[in-house]
Amino acid sequence: MAEHGGRELAGYHVVVTGAASGIGRAIALEIASAGGAVLLHTGSRQDALEHTAEEARAIGADVRTATVDLSTRTAQDAFSGTAWSWRPIDVWINNAGVDVLTTAEADWGFDRKLERMWLVDVVATIRLSRRIGARMKERGHGAIINMGWDQAATGMEGDSGEMFAAAKGAVMAFSRSLAKTLAPEVRVNCLAPGWIRTAWGAQASEAWQERARRESLLDRWGTPEDVAKVCRFLASPAAAFVTGQVIEINGGRA
Repeated sequence: MAEHGGRELAGYHVVVTGAASGIGRAIALEIASAGGAVLLHTGSRQDALEHTAEEARAIGADVRTATVDLSTRTAQDAFSGTAWSWRPIDVWINNAGVDVLTTAEADWGFDRKLERMWLVDVVATIRLSRRIGARMKERGHGAIINMGWDQAATGMEGDSGEMFAAAKGAVMAFSRSLAKTLAPEVRVNCLAPGWIRTAWGAQASEAWQERARRESLLDRWGTPEDVAKVCRFLASPAAAFVTGQVIEINGGRA
């Protein structure tokens, strides 16, 4: 559950994609606790999204929800239009991504996983950021926050490492470039979480548990709330001089 702090996002209209669970849910609740009105998105997990929405409403947030498969350009364009029609957007958070580790997609082959991840994690992030960013720039202000991965810059062995590094590395590089395109009106930053205990981390083998602890200077897994708190800062006026950054949230990689 998000901690109740200030109301630095009161009056802000914020979109959080991939908000049904994990990091997206934690971000949604942090934004809600900061006073932001939120449009929460999921690709297919409508029941879980409604649970997140109920938690956000309990904090006192103005909440809307949307279920949209972002793997097609038609859906991406329609969603960006629908979101802006809801309210002119102050902060857009691209957290939506394909879970190829704990869902039915885990049984897919490498090529199919990569294609799906590229469409949702990369293409949707790029196209939504560009469309919303152009509107924000014309309006005169805004912030976009994308989701990378701390090991994309250094690499990790195995199919998942190769896949995530390719996808999230692309998002991180794009975010730096978009920040230059949209400056000075719009800030663009990218989060790069490390070992975060989401659904996969909770059921990972003891070998992975040990690796996650070993590779953090703080000797623990990160939590979705750890990521959400940094996201809240980047969305807020406190980060007014922060743009074009990829911020690692990994306890300090050992």
